[in-house]
Amino acid sequence: MDRRLEGRGNELLLPYPATVWSVLTGLAGTGEFWAAVCSSLGRIALGLVCGLGLGALLAVLTCASRWADRLLSPAIRVVRAAPVASFILLVLLWTGRNNVPAVIAAMMVVPVVWDNLSRGIQAVDKKLLELGRACRFPRIKIVNLIYLPSLRPYILTALTTAAGLAWKSGVAAEVLCLPEPSLGQRIYYTKYYLDIPELFAWTAVTVALSLILERLLRLALARWGRGWAA
Repeated sequence: MDRRLEGRGNELLLPYPATVWSVLTGLAGTGEFWAAVCSSLGRIALGLVCGLGLGALLAVLTCASRWADRLLSPAIRVVRAAPVASFILLVLLWTGRNNVPAVIAAMMVVPVVWDNLSRGIQAVDKKLLELGRACRFPRIKIVNLIYLPSLRPYILTALTTAAGLAWKSGVAAEVLCLPEPSLGQRIYYTKYYLDIPELFAWTAVTVALSLILERLLRLALARWGRGWAA
């Protein structure tokens, strides 16, 4: 395949930006493009939400119970240390390929959320907790007035890191499992057919969506107060 732009050379390995832009604008006008984008966003967002909830629950359990910490912490650390590709192939054996990106995104998010929230819970000022108990505050009031303000920077770090990790691992899972439609499937096919300009175009879309989602998340968190902003 010999791609040229005004006779300036072969674009098989490194296409010109003008070529990539032309391909990208052409893709953006098709229904297949938006179907792939929306499907990937939906799967990965589902995995992100599930991972955030499970990671927060595990952080509370391991901080509240020594036995839960001894039981769950090693398993969470194994998930964090193991290669993503191994989990993708294992999950593919256990479930349908359309479910793999969401499951992998959730699995990669859980250790990040658990680690940040666990450190945040342990760093809460013990004197404030003692004061709250001395004043006989109900548990919900202690959470709202003491825990949440102290956890804000840890929550922000957990969410922004988890969002980027969920997106990257989810797209990687799509490349290996080829759910239809998806960004990962399109990236794989462009590599398979050596359509390098389109490969660059899909990669640019993936990176841009990651940056946009992270920015939107930071703006949403900032509305809750300065403590949520980076």
